[in-house]
Amino acid sequence: MNSLRLLLAQAIEIYIIIIIIRAVLSWFRISPVGQFFKIYIFIIQITEPVMRPVREFLLKIFPTSPIDFSPIIVIVVLNMVKNILFGI
Repeated sequence: MNSLRLLLAQAIEIYIIIIIIRAVLSWFRISPVGQFFKIYIFIIQITEPVMRPVREFLLKIFPTSPIDFSPIIVIVVLNMVKNILFGI
């Protein structure tokens, strides 16, 4: 059971890192030519199911906000879940 908890905690940490990478990459214009674009699309595909509901919720509250705070909120919530579940 301990190894399963550790694996889940590490999976959450990896997902948080992927969200951070996505946020940083969103600051740059990425050319749709080449392998790097495919990696970027993959990152978007694996993070969008979590980010979209948060983004839509934030747009209802702050419809004119020019900044997307969804990565920050998702990271905070994932850290809270990890801390609650594992007491880390």
